[in-house]
Amino acid sequence: MKIRILCVGKIKEKFMREAIAEYSKRLSRYIKLEIDEAADEKTPDSASEKEEIQIRNREGERLLKQIRPEDYVVALAIDGKMYDSVAFSRKLDGFGMLGRGSVVFVIGGSLGLGEQVLQRADETISFSKMTFPHQLMRVILLEQIYRGYRILRNEPYHK
Repeated sequence: MKIRILCVGKIKEKFMREAIAEYSKRLSRYIKLEIDEAADEKTPDSASEKEEIQIRNREGERLLKQIRPEDYVVALAIDGKMYDSVAFSRKLDGFGMLGRGSVVFVIGGSLGLGEQVLQRADETISFSKMTFPHQLMRVILLEQIYRGYRILRNEPYHK
């Protein structure tokens, strides 16, 4: 199965790049993984609500250009459906039965995802009601995908 992670912005911190590389390497025995980035917008500290919507929309347009019609899109959003790790592993297993080009997890920028991306998504999921930096969310998502495949194969993994 092919999983793409589509994100806004680049990872600047070395320790996060190393964590992403480590989980990508671990996942290579289970899936074909691709991580793609879309440029982020500069957000002024005093941005109005209207400006924030415009920023999310511009980032969203860049994300949508990288999504194919046959992709199954899972948007990460704070108000999405929550799963425990076992249920998420079953979800991963079910993605293989969809017969779609690939599963694309979409992570927005610092302001979240634009409405047009949320409308394109086949579903939205949340990892917590808490807010995480979008760069850290990549690491969290990769770790949970890795944990999910370990669970599916009844392989040991720390709890």
